[in-house]
Amino acid sequence: MTRIGAIFSPYPNPPESFRDAVFAAEDAGLAELWLWEDCFRQSGFAPAAAALAWTERLHVGIGISPMPLRNAAVTAMEIATIARTFPGRFLPGLGHGVQSWMAQAGVKVASPLTLMREYVPSVRSLLRGESVSLDGRYVHLDDVQLAWPPPVSARVYAAAEGPKTLALAGEVADGVVLDSRRSPDELAKQIERVRAGAGPAPRDVVAFVVAAFGEGALERVTADFATNAPDRSAESRALAGSVDDVARGIEAFAAAGVDSVVLLPPAGEPDLAAFYRQAGAVARSIA
Repeated sequence: MTRIGAIFSPYPNPPESFRDAVFAAEDAGLAELWLWEDCFRQSGFAPAAAALAWTERLHVGIGISPMPLRNAAVTAMEIATIARTFPGRFLPGLGHGVQSWMAQAGVKVASPLTLMREYVPSVRSLLRGESVSLDGRYVHLDDVQLAWPPPVSARVYAAAEGPKTLALAGEVADGVVLDSRRSPDELAKQIERVRAGAGPAPRDVVAFVVAAFGEGALERVTADFATNAPDRSAESRALAGSVDDVARGIEAFAAAGVDSVVLLPPAGEPDLAAFYRQAGAVARSIA
C-alpha cells in the first residue's frame, strides 16, 4: 500500500514554526513527515529528533542530509542514537548536497559518486554493529565500531537524480529519495535504474510530489513550477484540486513504483496545518 507523507520545507518556514507543524502532521494522521537539511537554513538531525520526541506515531524522514558536511562515523552515531531512542520511526536520508553550497562550506568533493560508494555502505555497516576499517578516497575509518548500534538497523536512504547516482543508490542504500517536479513516467524511468542497481534486493522508493488543495490549487502549483522549475510543466508533475482529485492522481505515482508519496506544498503555501489535514484525508481515502 502506498504511504502518504508531507514535507516541512525551510522555504519559507523558520525553525520556530516546526513544532506546531509536527503536531499538525500527527493530528492529521500522516504516515510520514519529511524535512531536509538545507544550507544554510536548517539542520536535519536536531529537528528530526525533536519531532520524534513530540509525537508517538509519526515517522520522520530527512530527505536529505549532505554527506560532505559530516564524517561517516558521526552520521552513524547520530542515526544510531535517534533510532535507539525512537525505534522504527526514523528515516534518515543522505545525499551529495548542492555542490555550490558544499564549496561554500569548504567540503566539496571531486567525485560525489565515489563519496556515496564509500560513505553509505560504511554508515550501514556501522549501524549493523560491525567494525569498519576503510582507507578510501574520502572515508577514512580505522576499526570504528558503535558501542550502541540500534537493535534493528535504521533504513538508510540515498537521494539520487542522474542515471549513475540512481543506479549507485539502488546498489548501496536501503531506499532512495527522488526529488519533486517529475511526472510518473519520468519517475518510472528513474526507478528502473534504481532497481537495476539494486538487483534482487528490495528498495523503498520515496518521491516528493508538489500538491495543492482547494480553490486556486492549479494556479498555485503552476506558479511554483514557474519559480522553481521553469523548464517543466506542472501538468502531470503536480497534484491539484480536491482531496479526491489528489488521491486519484497518486494512483499514477504508485503505479510508477513509488512506495511513499510525500506531498510538497507549493512555495508560499499560507497554512501548513490545513495542508497536512488535507494530505491526511488523502491518506485515509486510499487506505
